[in-house]
Amino acid sequence: MWGKVLGFCFGFMFGRIPGALLGLFLGHMFDRSLKQDFDKAGGFSGLFKGDDINERQALFFSSCFAVMGHIAKSNGRVSETHIKAATAFMDEMALAGDARREAQEAFRSGKDSDFSLKDTVDDFKERFARRSDLLQLFLEIQIQMAFSDGVLAAQEKQLLNEVSKFLGLSKTQFSVLIKRYQAEFAFRQQQQRFHHQRQHRHSGQQHAGEATDNSMNRSQALALLGLNDGATQRDIKTAYRKLMAQHHPDKLVSQGLPKHMMEVAVKKSQDIQAAYEYLKKAA
Repeated sequence: MWGKVLGFCFGFMFGRIPGALLGLFLGHMFDRSLKQDFDKAGGFSGLFKGDDINERQALFFSSCFAVMGHIAKSNGRVSETHIKAATAFMDEMALAGDARREAQEAFRSGKDSDFSLKDTVDDFKERFARRSDLLQLFLEIQIQMAFSDGVLAAQEKQLLNEVSKFLGLSKTQFSVLIKRYQAEFAFRQQQQRFHHQRQHRHSGQQHAGEATDNSMNRSQALALLGLNDGATQRDIKTAYRKLMAQHHPDKLVSQGLPKHMMEVAVKKSQDIQAAYEYLKKAA
């Protein structure tokens, strides 16, 4: 606003009406540029002393594991599969010492009967309101936990839907994320089978007729990119670039993703890249 006011005043002083109009336009451009820079820095929330990168990363870390614990107990008890999935996730992040204990404590807190899912996610959203990519990644991690056994139970899907609503995501966004992770899960399973078969082949244990192809089909690749079977090459390229930007590890860490969780973003980027490469070759 002040850019437009000052631009108008100075323009009028030196050029009367034409100068005022030019000054108003230049002031408007200045205000818009300043606002964009301000938003990138986190808006007004970024002005408060407590809203530094370390606190954002700590909040993301604790909230993520607490909600994981809550979803894992959606059926009344935490299954062995979910415990193994949480442990594998901590291993994937190379958590040890105090960091691992903090993750375990947060996971346990989510299982408590007095845990408030709404309050936890509301607090998270308030701190990360201007960082939509992190809000989405937060939900993607929860979907990954719920889908750890390859099946999304009705209670788990209901809780995920609640988390999505609290984060401010639409029903369409939620549906696309579910479909994308299902395709991602299938692709990773396929890769694991391929590596297992290759190890057997190298050791001379491969059975006759055993498949050795780790590629995905077109529908699976499109779903991983959040697209349907009618997508064009232009749609594919646009979706690929958008998803790669959303999951860029360095950018997410600078916005508040804990460095321990960078590997999550790296793996998702690799899957997105693999789907895109497949669709380019199949075109």
